[in-house]
Amino acid sequence: MSTTILLDCDPGIDDALAIAFAVGHRSIELAGITTVAGNVGVDKTTVNALAVSEFTGAKAVPVIRGCAAPLLGATRDARDVHGDSGLGGAVLPPPAREAEPGHAVDYLIQTIGAAPGEITLVATGPLTNVALAVRREPRLAGWVRDFVIMGGSTGRGNVTPAAEFNIWADPEAASIVFGAGWTVRMIGLDVTLQALATPSVRSRMRECGALGSELLLPALSQYRDSAASDPAVHDVCAVASVAEPSVFGYAPALVEVETAGRLTSGMTVTSFGSGSPNASVATSIDSGAFWDIALSTYRELAAAMG
Repeated sequence: MSTTILLDCDPGIDDALAIAFAVGHRSIELAGITTVAGNVGVDKTTVNALAVSEFTGAKAVPVIRGCAAPLLGATRDARDVHGDSGLGGAVLPPPAREAEPGHAVDYLIQTIGAAPGEITLVATGPLTNVALAVRREPRLAGWVRDFVIMGGSTGRGNVTPAAEFNIWADPEAASIVFGAGWTVRMIGLDVTLQALATPSVRSRMRECGALGSELLLPALSQYRDSAASDPAVHDVCAVASVAEPSVFGYAPALVEVETAGRLTSGMTVTSFGSGSPNASVATSIDSGAFWDIALSTYRELAAAMG
């Protein structure tokens, strides 16, 4: 039985790998991709989402452009990590299609509202689109089947000592999202920093045909993820948690987002054992099982791509 997901993302190298995983995994039905400014500007994240979905054979999956800036404050990006294009060393064919008309916020509300209880929303970028959607339509929090984010940390951050990038890029949006009345399944740095594309993993990616040689390996080769010596595929973890939930362990927690601190803006302040948890926080990952599943999925996708 497959799980239908909408992926709200900011491709970005690890977002691109997450799209490929979602397209390739047999238990995931990727119903749509919405884009947001984050790793690079929204024009580039949208082109990258189109290019990756076409390259992986998902030309029918709609791509809808979203917000170009955070709710408040200056726009921040991670071009130093992902390169100017957002895809590191990967150079894919230009997409033959354009994004669908309309805005990501409207698309999220309309698509999830048309199938309440059936769609899992996965967000792997700043939470601007999701915050505006749930502010405009508060019932969205009850309509989703599940809501998963890649973001946050119960310990140190990766862009400041306190904050993880996706939360730091729009802390006000993240605060709205965590307070929206749903249970946020938080796949944060606590687990994603254990999903490292080591030399052994990258060697196994050479078995993935054009998918490996044109997307996975060249993208990772220029991935300047400052958090570890080997790049962590943060966003793949969020999609994998939907497809293969047993790979992760969780604990309930109350998560609040710091928006005012000069040194701590974007920090996800996490209280385990709270009487009123709003999140299910990933606290463990079987990294060996994760990579076996991810690489098997990429091999199957490569075979389907021919």
